[in-house]
Amino acid sequence: MSSTDPAPSLYVAREPIFPKRVSGKFRTLKWYIMGITLGIYYLLPWIRWDRGADLPDQAVLLDLAGRRFYFFWIQIWPHEFYFVAGLLIMAGLGLFLFTSALGRVWCGYACPQTVWTDLFILVERWVEGDRNARLRLHRQKKWDLRKARLNLTKWFLWLLIGLATGGAWVFYFADAPTLARDLVTFSAHPAAYSTIAILTATTFVFGGFAREQICNYACPWPRIQAAMMDPDTLVVGYRKWRGEPRKHSELAKTEPQGDCIDCMACVNVCPAGIDIRDGQQLECITCALCIDACDNIMDKIGKPRGLIDYMALTDEEAERNGAAPRSVIKHVLRPRVLMYSGMWAAVGFALVFALFIRSDVELTVAPVRSPTFITLSDGSIRNTYDVRLRNKDLHPQTFRISVKGHPKFRVQIEGTPYESVDVPADTTVLKRVYIIAPNGSDPVAARSTDVRIWVEALGGGERAYKDTSFTGKGDGS
Repeated sequence: MSSTDPAPSLYVAREPIFPKRVSGKFRTLKWYIMGITLGIYYLLPWIRWDRGADLPDQAVLLDLAGRRFYFFWIQIWPHEFYFVAGLLIMAGLGLFLFTSALGRVWCGYACPQTVWTDLFILVERWVEGDRNARLRLHRQKKWDLRKARLNLTKWFLWLLIGLATGGAWVFYFADAPTLARDLVTFSAHPAAYSTIAILTATTFVFGGFAREQICNYACPWPRIQAAMMDPDTLVVGYRKWRGEPRKHSELAKTEPQGDCIDCMACVNVCPAGIDIRDGQQLECITCALCIDACDNIMDKIGKPRGLIDYMALTDEEAERNGAAPRSVIKHVLRPRVLMYSGMWAAVGFALVFALFIRSDVELTVAPVRSPTFITLSDGSIRNTYDVRLRNKDLHPQTFRISVKGHPKFRVQIEGTPYESVDVPADTTVLKRVYIIAPNGSDPVAARSTDVRIWVEALGGGERAYKDTSFTGKGDGS
């Protein structure tokens, strides 16, 4: 290479992809999934759920200030984060399950990047026209009034979608109607405006310009998916033994012609811009739009559908010999898929079980050891404990505190002669509790006595306890 030649670039500039509109069962399925997922995301914060007085009535709420997660009738406290961890584990196992059965079906249908990119492409097609019109506009180097108008209209609609996306996200963290009013009157917290701005910008860039590059370079899943798949996994593929040689190729002049007419319909509809006839590729998100495009062409030329279809590598040899492929059920119900299904179900069962057996009352007990005990005027020994009561019920509760360990122990709550305490709904209270042993009793003489502090809801019968110890003089040790 001459010293005057420019250095070769290590990177290739992105070629914009303009997918063509296609109709078919998989495209219809994607429209339904897009409508359902976007509907859930945008509308869920506005659903109301009555939990009683002084509690939020938003069905789904991540209350960071109150340190609660509300999901309809379920309430998750900070110390119950294992429920969130369990849901994340289930999400991961679910991803493994679907990938092992149907390839990157999550990426092709329900991934947020795919859903919003589909929505942005829909807007782009509505403003600029279908693939050929968008290609002409892109290749038009000179900016005139029409090109500027179309691009500005498209970008403005993208920004509105991005703004709605960021706005919907912050509504999950505060009461939606109240926050909406504060946002409009510019009285909301700056964190809300900054979050909306960041999500608006990322949605605008990722869905409008980056698109398949997020899947190819930013997302790790394309590089992990191979570990989840095997030759029995159903993926979108091209039946080369049926389609080749293509009618437009040189081989077609001397050999029997295949069903593929090299119309490029499968490439033109692909949001990743790949040719599925080249085999499985990292960029393929298994959206199956190429199946719809190819089936439409097969219908027009009078050939059977399925030249591009969901298929498994293990069926290739049988199909080449004219045999029918195995059923979908046989491909799905295999050891790997069943193992992931069992693990997913086990985690889900454990979470549901833990949710139903958890008590509505919890307590923590911390002995106050400075001093370790106090001798009262009548010779009794008193130990002090900080008892934290948590009422997770949606109604106020009255709890009675008692102690087990010696029949002569008695309990006294600081500031009251009673052994009960009122705890409001969904609230934690801290009480100083005294355990008193009368003079001459065994706990007074012993150095340490095991005790169990009980709390019981007087109305509902919910009970909880904590084990601790009572410190005496140690005279009898």
